[in-house]
Amino acid sequence: MFVANKPMFVSSNKFLNRLKRKYGIKKMGFSGTLDPFACGCLIIASGQYTKLFRFLKKTPKTYLATLMLGAYSQSLDIEKIEKIENIEPFEKEKIIETLNSFKGIQKQLPPKYSAKRINGQRAYNLIENGELRIENNISQNVYLEKKVDIEIFDIELINYSHPFITFKASVSEGTYIRSLGFDIAKKLGVNGALTYLERLNEGKFHYECEKPLNPIEYLDLEENSYENDIENLILGRKLNINDFKIKKNGKYYVKFDKFFAIIEIESDKVSYILNRIELC
Repeated sequence: MFVANKPMFVSSNKFLNRLKRKYGIKKMGFSGTLDPFACGCLIIASGQYTKLFRFLKKTPKTYLATLMLGAYSQSLDIEKIEKIENIEPFEKEKIIETLNSFKGIQKQLPPKYSAKRINGQRAYNLIENGELRIENNISQNVYLEKKVDIEIFDIELINYSHPFITFKASVSEGTYIRSLGFDIAKKLGVNGALTYLERLNEGKFHYECEKPLNPIEYLDLEENSYENDIENLILGRKLNINDFKIKKNGKYYVKFDKFFAIIEIESDKVSYILNRIELC
């Protein structure tokens, strides 16, 4: 497991294929897709570690973004810009005030130009085929109009050089920075689209020249202790709740020898989620 630095204008899947060839590994995956025009932190894992993505602590996520005021794009980014309007500059204090207004828990409408499926087809394919039209991030499909709960932990202005606003935002998982940029521009009364987007980190994950990581240090799980014959874990035998230090319901990781397991305790029963994951 390591963090790679995805370059701009290449899809996450194509970048993953490059890494597979680089390391000569067939089974490799990534967590947290980055848009093709975006760059930055991408969590990569191979072998058994690809099963750990859902157990990793990946929040808050921090992004650096540049928003172009007056630009209209169906995809809310530089890839699909259709028109650019000249608009009057804003006072810097107005920009700061607007950014600060987005701090906190809120509902967000995800970008319509996305990989969401509608009747088995990707939304972006329907748009490309002319079967779905987007105007100001509004579609005619009810499924795509569902808002999601997000949280903006922090947001700050880095630079304002009209018509470009560069800002840094620390957000919860599931937050779309393209939508955030669109909403910032909308609150200022203009169109807006991102021209740059970089993910700086996901929780403790940040780029360090693809240095191998110890997955134990990044699990969003509490450690539990098994107080019986370790062979039971090694061989995947049935486990008794009385043999664990922590007995309350929940998911835990348990280390043994050079391996670890992820278990779940529920209603006094213990079950394996993953077992014999090797520690590298």
